[in-house]
Amino acid sequence: MNSSPVPLDLRPRRQILDRLFRGSTLAAGALILVILGLIAYTITNKSIPVFRAEGSSFLTDRRWVPSKEIFGALSFIYGTAVTAVIAVIVSVPVSLGIALYTTQVAPSWLKRWLVSLTDLVAVVPSVVFGLWGIIFLAPKMSGVYKTISRWFHGWPILGDIFGRASAGRTFMTAGLILAVMITPIITSIAREVIETTPQTDRDGALALGATRWEMITGAVLPHSMGGMVGAVMLGLGRAMGETIAVALTIGSSPAITANLFSSGDSLPSVIANQWGEATGVKRSALIAMGLTLFIMTIVVNLSANAVVGRATKRVQGV
Repeated sequence: MNSSPVPLDLRPRRQILDRLFRGSTLAAGALILVILGLIAYTITNKSIPVFRAEGSSFLTDRRWVPSKEIFGALSFIYGTAVTAVIAVIVSVPVSLGIALYTTQVAPSWLKRWLVSLTDLVAVVPSVVFGLWGIIFLAPKMSGVYKTISRWFHGWPILGDIFGRASAGRTFMTAGLILAVMITPIITSIAREVIETTPQTDRDGALALGATRWEMITGAVLPHSMGGMVGAVMLGLGRAMGETIAVALTIGSSPAITANLFSSGDSLPSVIANQWGEATGVKRSALIAMGLTLFIMTIVVNLSANAVVGRATKRVQGV
């Protein structure tokens, strides 16, 4: 009499594997928090000397005179914010336009080329963009800045924003270089988000008689809005933290001015330019600038999460 084999009970083994997987993922997540905590602790600890010497004026004083032991980061914070905002204003319409064209309009053969080209530009080193900006873009844009400045000379507000052009290395040049750099990032993320729109929603809109543009604005954009906002915020964070390209094109002049055609400086670029010769309180001031930039990027990311959360709830009708 043949006896059938008794099936093995694999449940205990699977439970062990599940616990190991859950524990490893938890450890990986905790490790990231630990590393961020160590980074924050280290740079905060190294920043204490300048805060003891300058107090809160380190963040509110625009003067940066290391020879007189005067360290104020306000002009560099201003430069970081201005160049990042310029980059976002220029890049977002282009990025979203490319993403929408790639996913909704372009034929399949052209889509493959556009996706490959976008991904290729995204991996170009930042120093290459910086060299291109200082060698080609800055000299070419100098004359353009002067022409625009003459157009708006004497106008209220616009006359101050597009004022006298000092040279090609300006807030605007740095912002344009950053716009080129973050466009592939925003485009790639926006493209992936747009492609998550259910095909049934698109087909339903077209079946009801909507044009392609009405289908995009009525079905695609509402579904993808949260992810696109996140893409823009990620690009903003990249623009705020960029170093070499900005250092080569912004002009390295600590100044707070409404004129976008004047030279300036930013937190990452001044750290890169002056770190090698810095000692004592000056080195502490540069580290404190890194801490300031760290906090700014965290605020941007938290704001992005809040905006994405609200947009998601609105789309879901919560």
